[in-house]
Amino acid sequence: MTGGGLTHIDASGEASMVDVGDKAETVRIATAEGHIRMTAATLDLILAGNVRKGDVIGTARLAGIMAAKQTASLIPLCHPLMLSKVSVDIREDRALPGLRVEATVKLTGRTGVEMEALTAVSIACLTLYDMAKAADREMEIGGIRLTAKSGGRSGDYRRQEAG
Repeated sequence: MTGGGLTHIDASGEASMVDVGDKAETVRIATAEGHIRMTAATLDLILAGNVRKGDVIGTARLAGIMAAKQTASLIPLCHPLMLSKVSVDIREDRALPGLRVEATVKLTGRTGVEMEALTAVSIACLTLYDMAKAADREMEIGGIRLTAKSGGRSGDYRRQEAG
């Protein structure tokens, strides 16, 4: 585990929103990933476009983008941000079997976009589950994590894989 103290706890131990007013505006980018594991038959159904609810991957991509823009409404101490870019990539992974989700969020501002990237991945995965649950209620969402961030006072971060 890295980092110093908890930034959202004030001197008296209460939750508080971080004051970013004195920070410099910089370009900030964050990328997160996650996956949803399912049966090979469910993956085939999704990829063939044969799910009753419609375009599963397109709907999940849009849900992830919308979620990134709503992060401050979902997570109490996040700042409302003017995002300049949100991308959500969903690709098949036969080894899972399932789908891998990656989101990248960018802005020029005073605070990072890690939570927005993580929220995009989480909601995209939940949407994939919702869209395909009639075919497979055993699906499993996992591996949601920050993989990289740049900009800001704390500098750049890139997840180092074990092994």
